[in-house]
Amino acid sequence: MPIPDFQTLMLPVLRACADGQEHATAELGNEMAALFQLSDVERTQVLPSGTTTVIASRTHWAITYMAQAGLLRRSRRGFVRVTERGREVLARAPERIDNDFLVQFPEFVAFRLRSRHERPAEDTESGLEQIPEERIRAAAAELEAALRSELLERLRRTEPVFFERAVVQLLVAMGYGSERGGTAAAIGGSGDGGIDGLIDQDPLGLDRVYVQAKRYAADNPVSSPAILQFSGALAQRGATRGVFITTSRFTDDALRTAERLPQRIVLIDGDRLAQLMIRHDVGVRIAETLHIKKIDEDFFLEA
Repeated sequence: MPIPDFQTLMLPVLRACADGQEHATAELGNEMAALFQLSDVERTQVLPSGTTTVIASRTHWAITYMAQAGLLRRSRRGFVRVTERGREVLARAPERIDNDFLVQFPEFVAFRLRSRHERPAEDTESGLEQIPEERIRAAAAELEAALRSELLERLRRTEPVFFERAVVQLLVAMGYGSERGGTAAAIGGSGDGGIDGLIDQDPLGLDRVYVQAKRYAADNPVSSPAILQFSGALAQRGATRGVFITTSRFTDDALRTAERLPQRIVLIDGDRLAQLMIRHDVGVRIAETLHIKKIDEDFFLEA
């Protein structure tokens, strides 16, 4: 039989995780191949990039979409576990789980909107209504949205020291501290006074930026008191500039507070953090490059 698409795999994958135990994503791919009785040729069929098999890739995307909807969660690298919501869905005995089924969950709707650059669903629902270039851009946006979410999940599970180093590494990749012989360092720890990193833009440290890094859960936003505390830490050092980075988001009150403070404090929430890490290749790598070619008009000038 043909290799099932990733939406067809959603319900079988969720059922395979129904026991509540951790399941390796690689093993789930093998289970799906056995469940759908794929031939040896189908089991070993690889993507055009040659990096992974088709069944493994489609199983991965079934997991990714259900994780965005809160039916599965990534318990650690390469492993997933069913959530309480996932159990509730299985108890309803659905005949099929696909994208249309998942839109009942707000987290999944938000994920799809992010992948479509906040465009209404009706503008992009039918791929047939888009020209090839638009479909490619939409697919690339969807891939990046999934990567942003997974990147934030991984960051939230890291130790605070690792996260602080990652934040400083990102700022260096963006050009801070690397020009004019400057330096950058993560200095968080006990007695850090609310400062997790510092960036010296020049060799003497005359142009210094302080960093605060908060590794918070998605449902734990940074509120105004945390911004005021950071402002106080800057004031103690006579600093006028700071960067506050979190894996969650900032409340409206926190945003207003930052605008009123005498120091210039830049706020970077989780989604923006993930975007910057992807743009500057921090914590990510290129998995595949697609070359799109067109006619060279100069070649045919004398035709």
